[in-house]
Order: sequence, then C-alpha cells, then structure tokens
Amino acid sequence: DTACKNRPLDLVFIIDSSRSVRPEEFEKVKIFLSEMIDTLDVGEKTTRVAVMNYASTVKVEFPLRTYFDKASMKEAISHIEPLSAGTMTGLAIQTAMDEVFTEEMGTRPATFNIPKVVIVVTDGRPQDQVQEVSASARTAGIEIYAVGVDRADMQSLRIMASEPLDEHVFYVETYGVIEKLTSKFRETFCAANVCALGTHDCERVCVSDGRSCLCDCYEGYTLNPDKRTCSAVDMCALGRHECDQVCVSNNGSYVCDCYEGYTLNPDKKTCSAMDMCAPGRHDCTQVCLSNDRSYSCDCYEGYTLNPDKKTCS
Repeated sequence: DTACKNRPLDLVFIIDSSRSVRPEEFEKVKIFLSEMIDTLDVGEKTTRVAVMNYASTVKVEFPLRTYFDKASMKEAISHIEPLSAGTMTGLAIQTAMDEVFTEEMGTRPATFNIPKVVIVVTDGRPQDQVQEVSASARTAGIEIYAVGVDRADMQSLRIMASEPLDEHVFYVETYGVIEKLTSKFRETFCAANVCALGTHDCERVCVSDGRSCLCDCYEGYTLNPDKRTCSAVDMCALGRHECDQVCVSNNGSYVCDCYEGYTLNPDKKTCSAMDMCAPGRHDCTQVCLSNDRSYSCDCYEGYTLNPDKKTCS
C-alpha cells in the first residue's frame, strides 16, 4: 500500500475537461486522480475527497460527503465524462466555495482545523476572472495548488495558487506525464507529521509544525496546565455570556434562564415578568390581580374573599 499517513484534508480536485483536452488526455487525468487517491489516507475521519469537472459549465462529480473508501472513489472517477467547450476556471473555484466547501456537503467544521485544499488541473487560459475569486478562496482558508499542462497559461496559474508559488504551481508538458506529479503531491501531503502518525497524546486536537506537535482544544474548551487535556470553559464566568438574569453553563457553551416569575423571551437571552393572572397560572375563583411576579385574588362586587384568599362568598 503506497498510502501515507498524511494529515487529514478536505481535498477537492477541479479538473478542466474543455474541448482542448482530447479524450485520451482526459483518461490520463482520471488515472492521475486515481493514483493520487491511492497515495492518500482516505476515510470519513482522515482525508475526504471531492471531484469537480468544468468547461463552460461546472459539474460536482461527487462532494466530500459521498465516498469514504478508495474503491468507490476510483469507480466514480472512471465514469466521469468530459463536458464541452470553454474554460471557466473562476466559476469552478467559486462553485467549490459555494457548493462543495460547506458542512452540508461534507466539509468538516472550522473547529476541527482540517486543511481545505484545492488542486486545479487545466491546459488552457481561463475565460473568466480568476484573480478575485482565487483571492476570496485563499482568504477563506482554502489552499490552492495549480497544475498546468501543455498550453496552460502560467500567469493565470500563478494568480490562482497559494503562496509560496514554487510549492503550489506545477507544470507538465503533456497529459502523458501528469502521473509524475503524484509523487510530488505525495511528498507535499505526507510531510513528516507527528500528529498524523498517531504518536501524540493530545486529548482533542493535535497541531503539527512538521517537527513536533502541540495540543489544542475545540471551541468552548481550554487547554489544561498538562498541555494535553482539555476542560470546558465556564461560559457563565463574568463577561462571557449575554444572559439577562440566569446563566447555566453547559459543557463548553451556555443557555440562559430566568428567575421564578419570569419567562425567557424569544431572543433566548432576556426575560419578561410572567403574567401570573394568565389562564392556568392562578387559582382565584373570580378576580386575579397581577402584582410583580405574584398575584392576589379579589371578588366581584357583593362578594367577599374567604380566609383561603382564593374563593369568594
């Protein structure tokens, strides 16, 4: 098995299938994708993979949530068909942001610290604007690798890719040798990562700097003095919550509550005095008088309140 214990990634391949890519060349791209998958440690809790196909339109072949094993991914890749004319690379990157890098489609929440990575493979010059959309993607925390083949426009690749460019922009002369890049990406994604090797003893999150690992915690938790384990932050501590009356700490988060006689408003933060004379809240037989969180009973004219302070005679 050539798979490495790479760090978990949410990895999206965006492949150009415009008319300039001949059918036999497109088959080479599919082989490259399959070989890349062979080098990765794929799975629901490890690396998730999505594939997008674009020309003048964009098609999400499968999102990150669909397949968690290599065989199913490779089978799906084998059935991908080229689209048509056009090279709308900017649209493809925008679609990745809007429709693929979402939790509904299988991207893991930001608190998991899973890197979001895109590999764009193209042999042409984009027919739309890539500068702004690529900058937005990078600002959103997406790392972009740009692979150019044959007639690819190197300037566009450099505009798309993340820094440092010499680690994120690749060029191959023909689709026939694109498989050479598999080992290059393997080195990139399989860098000695202490966290991925499973030798760390972090309770929650391991963050690697390549040589060593540091432990971290999910949102709502704080690292204990032992630098390994996590404890829920008391979100009800002074200044941490927005509750009007009562704050109830709840495992790294909190909920608001109210004093007796008050009810929580729809904003889930503030409280309003209950109407103690509302039906079902009091036991007066005739008249109920609301009185700041409590009530008293009274009687109609001609009746007097009995000693039980509820009924009238």
